[in-house]
Amino acid sequence: MPAMKFKMAENSLFAILLRSRWWVSFLVGAVWALLAAALVPTPYKMVAILGSLPFWALGFVAFVRQYDQPTPRQQQALLADAASKNWQEFADHLQRAWVVEGYEVQRSKDTAYDFVLQRNGQTTLVAAKRWKAATHGVEPLRALHAAMQSQQAQVCAYVCLVPLQDTAQRFADEQHIAVLSGLTLATLLQKPLMAQP
Repeated sequence: MPAMKFKMAENSLFAILLRSRWWVSFLVGAVWALLAAALVPTPYKMVAILGSLPFWALGFVAFVRQYDQPTPRQQQALLADAASKNWQEFADHLQRAWVVEGYEVQRSKDTAYDFVLQRNGQTTLVAAKRWKAATHGVEPLRALHAAMQSQQAQVCAYVCLVPLQDTAQRFADEQHIAVLSGLTLATLLQKPLMAQP
């Protein structure tokens, strides 16, 4: 019998709480416990209060996942700051972020990628120069993927401030190209700021 994969429904209460800020689950758990303590008859009170445990567990999981992520307001500020920088400033910021993550970083003059990252014997090629572009099509991703194959790199990543177009996102998914944008990019950009004394 093949192993079953559990996939949570995207719009279930638990999935929504996992995507929400961690404190929302704790709040729901506290409200559940207070209502159970106030409204449920005494013989069943403890069982009803224990019904809040899944919400507390979800809050803990969400907290661990969100621990080093910027808040929505911080995310917006980090991305706005990235949009205001010129290429040299942005490249320097990215390089500092990857160094904080433990990568050896080299700049590249290749047109398909801008950085070569190395850590634990794994090479990653990163294309970042088009980070401010209003739209991102498939062509830069194709060039990056071809460079990854020719350089025998294990991973490639594409940096952009706005989401990829549908066809480009499909191509990135099919070719396993990591797309650094939105929360992922903001989390990366926050790292050198957090590492400062």
